[in-house]
Amino acid sequence: MWEYTDKVKDHFLHPRNVGEVENADGVGEVGSMACGDALRLTFKLDTDKRIKDARFKTFGCASAIASSSALTEIIKGRTLEEAEKITNKDIAEYLGGLPEAKMHCSVMGREALEEAIAYYRGTKREKKMLEGKIVCECFGVTEKEIRDAIKVNHLTTVEDVTNYTKAGGGCGKCQDDIKALIKQVFLEASEEAQKEHKHSPFDELTNIQKINRITEFLTNRIRPTLQRDGGDLELIDLDNNIVFIKLRGACAGCIGAASTMKDFIQKKINEELSERLRVREISE
Repeated sequence: MWEYTDKVKDHFLHPRNVGEVENADGVGEVGSMACGDALRLTFKLDTDKRIKDARFKTFGCASAIASSSALTEIIKGRTLEEAEKITNKDIAEYLGGLPEAKMHCSVMGREALEEAIAYYRGTKREKKMLEGKIVCECFGVTEKEIRDAIKVNHLTTVEDVTNYTKAGGGCGKCQDDIKALIKQVFLEASEEAQKEHKHSPFDELTNIQKINRITEFLTNRIRPTLQRDGGDLELIDLDNNIVFIKLRGACAGCIGAASTMKDFIQKKINEELSERLRVREISE
């Protein structure tokens, strides 16, 4: 059984802004009844071009209803430029977190918002043409949708991608393609980091020396902090400046794991070892 936060339960049992805005400026429809999740988002702008009203209709689980309800609350009062910066992580965090297997509901909300904004701007057709080829035929998930989910949420496994997009959760034929996309996105991120950041003494080390230095750093600077709260981690591999880590103990499956990786481990490694390094969590 899924463990939901009180805020998720509240937005599920008492959803805000259910329905449809009349003469809507923006209309976004994503998902399908066949896939088990569908969302229609509509919004109306005021004279200052801020979202004054937003409503939703959804077919889905408790997480889908709660995510849609939260989204309408988040975007009210924002300009379109402000609204389009909202990520699925913002929706999940607004709700106090979602189970990993239900994160695709927050992604669906973000996609509906993108569709509604594109509708208002008259670029919906062009946007759809840029989505790329469909990777998962079972759920109609495109390459762009998968790549975006990997980038925004730092996904490292096929299971992660399935949780966030549903891709790979049907017949499974696309799982090799998903693995290839994960590797490609990570390599691109690593190459981009190498272009942007300055060299440090760490960057001149051999790969074995880098692994030893990272192991020493994690042991002395990171693990003690995690262990105080019952957590731990393990260095799994270093590949093209991507540090693959597995969280252990209380950290494994923790709702704040993503924040731990990005705001603590990633930050410390960049500050004390090299700005080129990127940390990725693996779950298998």
